[in-house]
Amino acid sequence: MKKIFLLSFVILLNCGLHAQMVKILTSGTKTSLRGLSVVSDKTVWVSGSSGTVGFTSDGGINWHWINVNGFEKRDFRDIEAFNDSTAIIMAVDKPAYILKTSDAGKSWRTVYSNFEKGMFLDAMDFNKNNGVVIGDPINGKFFVATTKDAGETWLDMPFTQRPKADSGEACFASSGTNVRLLINNKPVFISGGVSSHFYLDKKKIFLPILQGKESTGANSIAYKNKKMFVAVGGDFNAKNDRERNCFVTYNAGKTWSAPVVSPLGYRSCIEFLKQNTWITCGLNGVDISLNNCKEFTSISTDGFHVCRKSPTANIVYFAGSNGRVGSYLL
Repeated sequence: MKKIFLLSFVILLNCGLHAQMVKILTSGTKTSLRGLSVVSDKTVWVSGSSGTVGFTSDGGINWHWINVNGFEKRDFRDIEAFNDSTAIIMAVDKPAYILKTSDAGKSWRTVYSNFEKGMFLDAMDFNKNNGVVIGDPINGKFFVATTKDAGETWLDMPFTQRPKADSGEACFASSGTNVRLLINNKPVFISGGVSSHFYLDKKKIFLPILQGKESTGANSIAYKNKKMFVAVGGDFNAKNDRERNCFVTYNAGKTWSAPVVSPLGYRSCIEFLKQNTWITCGLNGVDISLNNCKEFTSISTDGFHVCRKSPTANIVYFAGSNGRVGSYLL
């Protein structure tokens, strides 16, 4: 009877998860959206290819779309929004640009630019006014810049202090989440490619995630507290491959373990929600874990590049290819 009860409970749990499918809010354009910032349950900003920025203040019922003047051919792979009118966008590739608006996208001003050979910005993260942006290695070291005034001014980390990269090691600009700014304003980031590592407090720690090719490695990192971190990735050329695509550490990187049930393929983003709940997404769908990443369950087969929670953690938003934006109510 006990086994029957447990089996019935698991079936009901899975049915409940599948019933709460990800809701598609908008789609149908050629835009690839990889930047996503959730200001509140209702206010969401997205950014992506062709100089595109979009935002909604009513939970996705209505959207306002912008192609930033003069940057129509640039790809804004990450965005950080502070409220309904203020946001920062990051353009990858050379020259690197970070732009800021204070009037809901009507005008943009350049707050950072870098024309150095090899520049390729990958992601940024903020903790109130403090922020960090990370880029691919230049002359063997990862590029890092920081801000203390909500992105108004940026300071490049001196070359001698930058983290050293292995040959063939880089970062993926897939979801704007390969770097996170911790509560103490220290950054943690992950890398991929031929080799993959976890960087924390000037420590370079090997990640057992799939690696060895340019298309493999860690794509996203998230944390629950100062000890528990989760990294996801895999091979973006093999979207259905579940091999070594997710790893968890409960001791700040000293040891790593894989879930008993991994996400259903390559994953470009992982987000901690609340209590023991995490969510992850990739090219072939979305998975959720209710037990601290021990097991993941699929809740959607719609592909997304990025997922981010609202400050209340009551709703998760997603963004991806073909202008697709979705939401999931917790």
